[in-house]
Amino acid sequence: MKVMGVEDGWKVINKMQVRGAPAIAIVGCLSLAIELLNNNTTEKKIMRQEIEGKLNYLVSARPTAVNIKLAAEALLNLANSLNADENVSVEAFKERFITSIESMLKKDIEDNKAIGTFGCEAILNTLKCDGQVTVLTHCNTGSLATAGYGTALGVIRSLFESNKLEHVYCTETRPYNQGARLTAYELVHEKIPATLIVDSMVAALMHARKITAVVVGADRVAANGDTANKIGTYQIAIVAKHHNVPFYVAAPSTSIDISIASGDKIKIEERPEKEMTHIGEYRIAAPGIACWNPSFDVTPAALITGIITEKGVYAPDTVMKVMSC
Repeated sequence: MKVMGVEDGWKVINKMQVRGAPAIAIVGCLSLAIELLNNNTTEKKIMRQEIEGKLNYLVSARPTAVNIKLAAEALLNLANSLNADENVSVEAFKERFITSIESMLKKDIEDNKAIGTFGCEAILNTLKCDGQVTVLTHCNTGSLATAGYGTALGVIRSLFESNKLEHVYCTETRPYNQGARLTAYELVHEKIPATLIVDSMVAALMHARKITAVVVGADRVAANGDTANKIGTYQIAIVAKHHNVPFYVAAPSTSIDISIASGDKIKIEERPEKEMTHIGEYRIAAPGIACWNPSFDVTPAALITGIITEKGVYAPDTVMKVMSC
């Protein structure tokens, strides 16, 4: 589907044709940039009002992911500033606003590579000898969920590029199968040694095989270090704690929401029942069965070893320091 404006942007985000918190923010904002290119408004005040309404609309597409909310706030501040500056023409307003959106692409890739480097170092520091690591990841956090490279998968790429990665296990990530469809695809494409497992195999895997670390992404990080991520993350963190496996969350600072005190305040999106009951157009669940399909769960900070950002690795209870760096 071609994204020709904000309405298209909202649809591809809501329908999960675009997913991953960084990618949601970038695609949403780019859809606004496309619309502005074709905007013939001659008054800055009207343009600023339209921008605010469209940004609010885009944020509503996926309420749990915070990146687009923070991007919208930053862009609205920029629009307010440009609108108030009498020396800025309508055309200059549009040009500077669109340039700001386009810069998000470059910055996201730079941030992802920094996350990869810091995460690689953190995981290697857990080794007691100079060997290779085996990592478990959940959902998709790679180039298909970001502008490129990835967050948690960026850490895995960095380990692989350093010749320190022995193997990756990725979960299928039911019910939408992002792990089986997307992460597995990226790992195969990059020729990274990997094995796909179903979500319910994690405990058995950690019991049977040596897992050096778990690294996952996050759609929102609360001020106390609790993190919201794809459903199933919380139970993996519990299993990792039981098996003494370090559990890392990789996320850009744009995923940190200082306005949310703890994870129980995060709004959890619930998805359509059909994602559970069907694979494509084929029904796999008994007709008439009730479904509960939250898209995310919250992992308490106490289960998290470290939060990997583009500014370094932080203990969950110190994540607020990221915002002052």
